[in-house]
Amino acid sequence: MKTVVRRIAVLLAAVLILGGCTEQQLFAVRAVAAGIPSLAPFFEEDGALGKDRRGLAPEEAHSGLQQGNTPGLYGGTRNQRVCDIERLKNFLTDPENSQKAREWARIVGIPPARIGGYLDGLTPVLLRHDTLVKNHDYKKGKAVPYDSLLAAGVAVLVNERGLPAVKCSCGNPLKSFDKDPEKISVTFEDGNKKWAGYEKSDVVTVGPASRPLRRIALLDVDDPGTAIDRPVGTTGEDDSTFDATKQHAVPTLVGMTFDRADQALARLGLAVAYAEDGPPPGDATVTGSTPEPGTPLAFGEAVTLNVDTDSGAPTDPGSPTDSGSATDSGPPTDSGSATDSGSGSGTTSGPSASPSGKASGKATGSAPGKGTPSGRTPSTPGGGTSSGTGSTASGGGTASSTAAATPTLTESASAGPPASSTAAESPA
Repeated sequence: MKTVVRRIAVLLAAVLILGGCTEQQLFAVRAVAAGIPSLAPFFEEDGALGKDRRGLAPEEAHSGLQQGNTPGLYGGTRNQRVCDIERLKNFLTDPENSQKAREWARIVGIPPARIGGYLDGLTPVLLRHDTLVKNHDYKKGKAVPYDSLLAAGVAVLVNERGLPAVKCSCGNPLKSFDKDPEKISVTFEDGNKKWAGYEKSDVVTVGPASRPLRRIALLDVDDPGTAIDRPVGTTGEDDSTFDATKQHAVPTLVGMTFDRADQALARLGLAVAYAEDGPPPGDATVTGSTPEPGTPLAFGEAVTLNVDTDSGAPTDPGSPTDSGSATDSGPPTDSGSATDSGSGSGTTSGPSASPSGKASGKATGSAPGKGTPSGRTPSTPGGGTSSGTGSTASGGGTASSTAAATPTLTESASAGPPASSTAAESPA
């Protein structure tokens, strides 16, 4: 009997030890609710710098990894100024705040003298998903990083790669979340109570667009039937709107490269998901799609692409490459067909993790497979390319301002009314 009891005790101890080890592998993440002031912000959170949209329910995510140029990933409004960029610029360039400015610029990866120009290239949006980021407090003259979960409704400035770069209400610099989101332990404290609609399974991370964006397609949070086309580096004064309820048929994508299929869908205002554990190589061949060609979908709904990963060359997860062209992820085009004049070969490294590939036909403005970036992000889902400059800005890095001029229908990155339902492109 004593032997049996001893064996049971040993087994229980082993279970407790294993349980403790598993718990130790979880990454602590601090929840940040919309409208709740930070305890140690860069800028006093009194509403003067920016305002969150409280009560905005998080959308169900098609996937845990969202590309920064996914149609409808972010929200916008025509009736509320969510971030006062000029005020933040004046604050950080004031000699009295030089220490904060140095730390802020260090996190962003730019010299303090470039803060003004960098801020001019950012674009205010509202999060539509509970989003993981690396946030920063300001304590004792230093920027202190911590992982945080920003609630839907939090106002942020995104850079030209579509990455959250600044939390509007406090001026805190943001960078990409670089851990496995399936191993996070979210804590709700310091007034940040668990908000309505929070589901750990719907938390997302944002991966960078492979090329600088020219425009961002936002869903109007005040009128979900309307989408907003916002030029990058503007605060709403140059917005235009289009119908987010109009449906577009899924085009025939079999035989295209992943990059080209990605771009063709984005021109129709549709998001991209994939069946594998992570983004496939940009030159991998598409072998099928769900739903099938001809299926009508509204703005922001996702199409899951099956690809032959052996058909494309493996990508280098090192430093991002850029062909020097800017991408337009604005409203669906009306060119008669979803044509593509380029393969979009630019690649960008990103956080690593393992998506589990969840996708649905619900219009949530989300994109690719459940999980997080796997070191290679898919090429920009935009309407092709147009000439421009564009330096890399990953996770709050240096970002140059891109052209915000409205493209014409003769450009490969055309913007305008929705395109037709077919992709007039020969298989790659």
